[in-house]
Amino acid sequence: QVQLVESGGGSVQAGGSLRLACTVSASDYRTYSMGWFRQAPGKERETVAVLYPGGGSVYCADSVYGRFTISRDNALNILYLQMNELEPEDTATYYCASGPRLYGCHGAPDLWGQGTQVTVSS
Repeated sequence: QVQLVESGGGSVQAGGSLRLACTVSASDYRTYSMGWFRQAPGKERETVAVLYPGGGSVYCADSVYGRFTISRDNALNILYLQMNELEPEDTATYYCASGPRLYGCHGAPDLWGQGTQVTVSS
């Protein structure tokens, strides 16, 4: 069974950086888009960024432009989210997801990780 496992969350002060990693247990998902999503308490889940199999990407949350970078190591089957200049508003549980129906900012991935908490203090 394919699994996604996130890591790298934690607590940082505003202005700090974190790098999230999502390990995919099967190489089959290399042919699908992969994305990062987040959900803050009391808010709906939002798409942060999506990386396409060919290497292109789209950032769906306006607030992360210029601060977050999504990337993928195909050899290791790991998806990354480098987060710089973190703000308290970035506090959320971050999830990685993938699947054949994930494309763009409004896709429907069918495989999800368990989530990793990111807390940014002011």
